[in-house]
Amino acid sequence: MSSPQKSGRLVLNHSTHIPGLIPVLTRLADQPGIQTVTPGRLARVKGRPVPLKIRVTVPITGGHKMQARSKGSVQEVFVVTSLNAKELQKLVDRLQKKN
Repeated sequence: MSSPQKSGRLVLNHSTHIPGLIPVLTRLADQPGIQTVTPGRLARVKGRPVPLKIRVTVPITGGHKMQARSKGSVQEVFVVTSLNAKELQKLVDRLQKKN
């Protein structure tokens, strides 16, 4: 008999987040291979407003850093995972479409 898949956790350590980001990150934390999802700093950026877009940017120890952009804001997201960058990006893209 196999044990149920343990889900990862979403660390909510900031009071502000890009609108629509937390539901996507909550679903991401529930996926196999994801241990921890931590939203980071939020900053304003120049440029035209765009709908929420999350992309994997650079590897970090034990996972990957991602960048979420929407409506003139950008937010870092740190993910501890066993997935490689390509697998993580596919997973995030699939979860975003459900939003």
